[in-house]
Order: sequence, then C-alpha cells, then structure tokens
Amino acid sequence: MATLSFNSANFRNQTPKSQKVISNFTSFSQSTKISYYTSQISTNSLYVHQKDTSLKPHSISESSVSSSLPETEIDEDEDDPTAELSYLDPETDPLSISEWELDFCSRPILDIRGKKMWELVVCDSSLSLQYTKYFPNNVINSITLKNAIATICDELGVPLPEKIRYFRSQMQTIITKACTELGIKPVPSKRCLSLLLWLEERYETVYTRHPGFQKGSKPLLALDNPFPMDLPENLVGERWAFVQLPYSAVIEEVSSLEERFAFGASLDLDLLGLEIADKTLIPGLAVASSRAKPLAAWMNGLEVCSIEADTSRACLILSVGISTRYIYATYRKNPVTMKETEAWEAAKKACGGLHFLAIQEDLDSDDCVGFWLLLDLPPPSV
Repeated sequence: MATLSFNSANFRNQTPKSQKVISNFTSFSQSTKISYYTSQISTNSLYVHQKDTSLKPHSISESSVSSSLPETEIDEDEDDPTAELSYLDPETDPLSISEWELDFCSRPILDIRGKKMWELVVCDSSLSLQYTKYFPNNVINSITLKNAIATICDELGVPLPEKIRYFRSQMQTIITKACTELGIKPVPSKRCLSLLLWLEERYETVYTRHPGFQKGSKPLLALDNPFPMDLPENLVGERWAFVQLPYSAVIEEVSSLEERFAFGASLDLDLLGLEIADKTLIPGLAVASSRAKPLAAWMNGLEVCSIEADTSRACLILSVGISTRYIYATYRKNPVTMKETEAWEAAKKACGGLHFLAIQEDLDSDDCVGFWLLLDLPPPSV
C-alpha cells in the first residue's frame, strides 16, 4: 500500500524529464466488462518544509500568549512554536510566484485573554514562499487580511499574486473582499494541497508544542460536505468507464500536460512524498464525449478536486471548488457493479488517494483532451 507523507525536504518543483507518453488506458476490470447505466450520461454504450538554518523567525507579541499559562521547556535544538515565519527560497525568482495558497482561521491555542488565536498561513504550491502570522480574534476582518497580504509582498520582495486559493467557505467574504481590493483573483478550491499538508504538519510540530495549546479543541471552521447536486448540462458526457494507468505512465502524462493537453491540472508528486512503485496501477475515470473540447474547457474552470464512488446511492460524486459536489454518473446497482466500484475505491486507498480524470473524444482513443490528477485528502486537524 502506498503511503502519503509531506516531503519536507523539498522546496521547489522539479520538472520531470520528457518521455514517451503512454496514453493507452487499460480496463479497470480485467475479467469482467461492465455496462453502466446513468441518468447523466448516455445509456447507449456506456508533508512540510523544515526551516532552513538561515531562517530568522519573528517572535509573536506578548498579547498572543498568556503569561498565566504553564511554562513549557523548549529544547534549544527545536524550533520555537511561538515563532512566526517569513521565508522565500533564495533560489526562486520572486516574479515566478503568481499563485498563493492561503488559510486564515483560528487555531487550538489560547492567548492572554483566554481567547482562541487566529493565524494567517500563506505559501505557494512548491513551498518556495512560506509565511505565518498570529492575530487576536478581535481584529479578524478584510482590512487586516488585506494589510497582511501587502506586508508579505513588502517583507519578501514578491509582487502581488494573480490568484489566491483558499479552502474554507466560511472565510469567503473576508478573503474575497481583501483580494478584490488588491486586484487579486480569489479562487475557492480544495486543490490547496501544499497548504493542507503544511497545516497538518504544523499541527503536529508547532501547535501541539505551543504553551497555549488546547488538546481536544475542535476546528472552529469545519469543512463542508454538502449533499450532491445534479450535474449541469454543460458538464454532461456521453460514455464513461473505470480505467487505470501504471504510475510511471501517470508521471509521463503529467510531465507532458502543458504540451499535449489544452486542459487539465497536475500535482507536485515529489512534494507529496507518495511512495508508489512505477508498475502500480493508478485508478481513474475516463469520460468520452463528441464535444470533448468544450466539455474539458468547462471542467477546467471548476477546480476539480476528487471523484468518489458512493455505493449507497450507486453513483459517482465529483467534488469541485470548496464545497460543490455533483452526481457525475450513476450505475445499475447489482453484485457485479458493486464489486467493481468497491475495487476502484480500494485501489484509490492503496495509492494514497491518488486518482485521475481523463476526458476523451472516444473511450478507445489513445489521446486525451483533458487530464486532471486528483487526490483524496482528509481535512486538516485545524
């Protein structure tokens, strides 16, 4: 079974070498061919960065930590859990960082007033840029966030980003207002994988060691998981099938994504630290349509996050953005289809949640119009 761990030693994306692409998908089920019947699709045929020794964290103000809290001895060799971080990889061109990932939320830490502290955490997808800052809960508004974003640019010498992704729907108003006033496009998306993994790492290595840490404290802003809706007409395909590709072939598909496909999205597999053998078969979903390019174009603007099989409803759920879930396809519920669906989900789990979506003009085609590499990732502890 593959394991997923945040590769904390990596700060920058490494571009895979160009290789011959293997785009012939194999049927997920080698022994049984299943015809799926759908209401949406035609039934005809159907872990984190360790700070460099050159970093100089800034200590937070006394208002952030209660002086009445029990003192905690901190090993001199360990990082100070009350420190804030402002870091830019010196080997990275500041102008190359055009997209940020941002979280602005309370933490399981009490300040001097006995109130939960808030924290701003910002990074880019490669963790070349990393920034954290604590705030008391009585200054949480769009003005504070707007000023903090401008401060990051001033301190690190980077331009304002073109986009900022965030994954908490409850913060949409504040983030949208702050970004809009700065001319930044806010993008609600769960494809903040570097940020999500970094938050999980910070929970284990920073928050739990903070003198104000409150064990058992639940996240103030939990992630939404709403009931799935019907699929919009413009996203409807004509045929679909469970498919699989060797991990090595998936890497090749991703490496040539910009050259071969007009639409799609990849993941920083090196940063994710996935331990998967090259021959391991990665599960995916192939969707065919005579209007494949328009379909892929619409899909490209949705921040596709994941696909899951809901065996209780006998359907596939497409998750996009922050909290939008669509019934992507349905199938006739019987022992054969249930076995295949459960096997597909089991294969995802064995691959650490890694899977993909491919859009083609025909399921028998060797080419894809769009290719999205996806990952099931549990919500962060904070």
